[in-house]
Amino acid sequence: MTSMSGADGAVDERGRPLAVVAPGERGATRIADRVVAKIAAQAAREALGPLPPEAAPPHATVVVHHETVRVRVHLELDYPCDIGDRCFQVRRQVVQRVRALVGMEVPEVAVQVERLHPAQARAAQGRTR
Repeated sequence: MTSMSGADGAVDERGRPLAVVAPGERGATRIADRVVAKIAAQAAREALGPLPPEAAPPHATVVVHHETVRVRVHLELDYPCDIGDRCFQVRRQVVQRVRALVGMEVPEVAVQVERLHPAQARAAQGRTR
């Protein structure tokens, strides 16, 4: 039987007491900006649902400062649609997913609509094929 020692009684595989490190001295985890940007872009894709076949998938850029992140999402939408509502849904999903997955606050999500894909154009292309 191995005797327990150390501050909390934990020992390693050789029976030596484990060093206890105070929580404030354990270090920190840093999540790369590109990872946060990928999470934001994926959240935008989730919020938008299916896109027109010729639309590029959303992409995001971020600025991380301490525990907050500002996000700019670039996307393409089908048209006609409620552009304001679609942008609202993207903002909400980005805030929720970034907060849940990386634990950062998101005080700003700027949505930039790069291109609209008219439904009439898709219908006309389908008739000429």
